[in-house]
Amino acid sequence: MIKLIAIGKNKDKALQSLEKEYMKRLSAFCKFSEIEVKDEANEHVSREAEVLLVKEKEGNRVLEKLSDQDFVVLLDLHGKMIDSETFAKNLDTWQMKHSNIVFVIAGSLGPSEKLVSRANYRWKLSDLTFTHLMTRVLMLEQIYRGFMINNGRNYHK
Repeated sequence: MIKLIAIGKNKDKALQSLEKEYMKRLSAFCKFSEIEVKDEANEHVSREAEVLLVKEKEGNRVLEKLSDQDFVVLLDLHGKMIDSETFAKNLDTWQMKHSNIVFVIAGSLGPSEKLVSRANYRWKLSDLTFTHLMTRVLMLEQIYRGFMINNGRNYHK
């Protein structure tokens, strides 16, 4: 089972359509589910204490959705950046060792310290900056690409 836990709701119809397309494609390889958790309003957060409080609240909502057996891959600006082939190898290894792999996309202010501590692997998707909604689509595409690579399918070039 592969899960995606994301902070915030995707209200963009075009990106929802892309997400659904990749979830449909993934269904050929695994059980997949997506969980959206409530985000905190933070457009006026200016003090570090407020930032930490928002991150903690959002992080706790994610942690409530995790079990002790879950292998947690946190998308993190301070994580390890890898290419698609390495990601595919990691995905294969994770699947052999763990029944549940959970990919987590934290809120716009980043992950809480507790969430970082809980992560089994921290993955930096890119040096570029993407919206959180676009990150969801890119991550789903990379998971699909990983399965295609691992199954010798002609998708990755």
